[in-house]
Amino acid sequence: MADNAAEKIPTVIADGVDIVYRVNGTGAGRGSATAALNRIVRRRKTEQAAGVRTVHAVRNVSFVAYRGEAIGLIGTNGSGKSTLLKAVAGLLPVENGRIYTGGQPSLLGVNAALMNDLTGERNVHLGGLAMGMSREQVRERYQEIVDFSGINEKGDFITLPMRTYSSGMAARLRFSIAAAKDHDVLLIDEALATGDRSFQKRSEDRIRELRKHAGTVFLVSHSNKSIRDTCERVLWLERGELRLDGPTDEVLKEYEKFTGGPDKARKPKPKPKPKATAEPKTETEPKAATEPTTVTEPEAATAPS
Repeated sequence: MADNAAEKIPTVIADGVDIVYRVNGTGAGRGSATAALNRIVRRRKTEQAAGVRTVHAVRNVSFVAYRGEAIGLIGTNGSGKSTLLKAVAGLLPVENGRIYTGGQPSLLGVNAALMNDLTGERNVHLGGLAMGMSREQVRERYQEIVDFSGINEKGDFITLPMRTYSSGMAARLRFSIAAAKDHDVLLIDEALATGDRSFQKRSEDRIRELRKHAGTVFLVSHSNKSIRDTCERVLWLERGELRLDGPTDEVLKEYEKFTGGPDKARKPKPKPKPKATAEPKTETEPKAATEPTTVTEPEAATAPS
């Protein structure tokens, strides 16, 4: 933990936070006359109306983050990690409880609002301004941002429209723009999963620099290695509930027991191989004398590693 974290200055406080999504149009009989009549007769609160379903994404989550900390958010798919980050950034309302932040939270990829039809060069300038940098600061840090992203290593891609970039290139440019500015609270969702090991190493080093400048970093990742290399504290969310909050090694040890091993939670299940079906026999022509045919059996589906 950075030296100034010893002062224990809180930057984010979540107090009994509940986040609920309301999904419209999922009820039975949607669009029918009967459903319309039922909605009129049984009109009550929105979430009780026919065709509206509520999804409790985050349940009674409480924690305090301090200046200088890098905190990992882990959990299996659908556990509420990204939802919680959006709420901390002020992009989602909370149903119950409160979230208090010291300074301005910046959610990676949102504050730097990049446009696909503009060149990478133009997006660096617009993204920097959107992050709160001055025009002079953007000009001073432009080359540093491009070099950090590494998108020009195999050509002059920075002068091409963003729509020509791969998803990894676009993610690296977003991170590079966001990392060019010191943040009170920086929220990163899966950014370090893109790029080669060299880019990941640069990203991890930059996160450490941000912490030294009194920032707080939240990192959502399915890569336990990235969490270990970057964070000293971990919040484990499962089904919207905060299951553990503590030192990285201790929490990851319990999480890996739960998932069956390092990074198991992010591996998709292999699709079962289709069963071999025999060709229908035809008796229209006599069989020609041929060498014996060897029939190879289909390979057995391998169990997920």
